[in-house]
Amino acid sequence: MIIRIFRATIHEGKEAEFREFFLHTALPLVKSQPGLVSATPGLPRPECPREFCMVMVWKDVESLKAFAGEDWQHPHIHPDEAELVADRALHHYDLAQLITT
Repeated sequence: MIIRIFRATIHEGKEAEFREFFLHTALPLVKSQPGLVSATPGLPRPECPREFCMVMVWKDVESLKAFAGEDWQHPHIHPDEAELVADRALHHYDLAQLITT
């Protein structure tokens, strides 16, 4: 499984508009994808008032490619967010499989 962490810094004054898009467009879109195990949205905190994130767990790279295309290692930009986002970052990790005894 693959952990995908998306982070977006929003243009000042666009936070409320992005929050609406993030929770009511982006999150449902991601949650509807085959191969998605989980998606957890993160909203800004006072120390970073313009930063949002989403932590996703995907079954495999093929599932990510089906969602984001062959260029899955770069942020997928929805047309509704293009004018709201000042900066975005995307990171991928293999999920650690812990052995319990």
